[in-house]
Amino acid sequence: MARIGLYFGSFNPIHIGHLAIAGYMTEFTPLEQVWFIVSPHNPLKKKNTLLDDYQRLYMVQLAIGNNDHLKASDIEFSLPSPSYTIDTLAYLREKNPSHDYSLVMGEDNLYTLHKWKNTEALAEKYHFYVYPRPYSPRPESALLSELLAKAKIHWVKAPLMDISGTFIRSGIKKGKNMSYYLSPPVWKYIEEMHFYEK
Repeated sequence: MARIGLYFGSFNPIHIGHLAIAGYMTEFTPLEQVWFIVSPHNPLKKKNTLLDDYQRLYMVQLAIGNNDHLKASDIEFSLPSPSYTIDTLAYLREKNPSHDYSLVMGEDNLYTLHKWKNTEALAEKYHFYVYPRPYSPRPESALLSELLAKAKIHWVKAPLMDISGTFIRSGIKKGKNMSYYLSPPVWKYIEEMHFYEK
């Protein structure tokens, strides 16, 4: 049974922080692969800030290259929108019953768990591999505390990398060289396509 970590996100764009986290998971945890699940629409984010779905997917593919431990997935593109993690997991388990799926997420996302759809089922059925994120205060919520007490959480000591897509997009808009934060093929593609310049 293959152990797969599902790393959900808009990846707008995918940056070296994302790759470092995924690489850490495949090298230092029991996860054999990490799949980047490119989300067409996160219910907690405004859709108008997103680059086209397939452009973001393509940049993930560029970033991964020939790495067999990482995979870009467009699974949510064909599911009802907005996409919910519990529904995507149910679909994946039906399609690949031999895979053991876990969730990969930052500490900040873990602390929004009480806002997710069918959170109790998620907490009961799946393992969570959580990496630290700076400035991630835990909100006061009885439901969240209850969920975290039930959830199978694995805290991983991945290096802290305080990089965000917002920071990269903002830098590009200001005409800054943001190549240091992106894999070379992704930066080249962004430059060629003039993404995030306006």
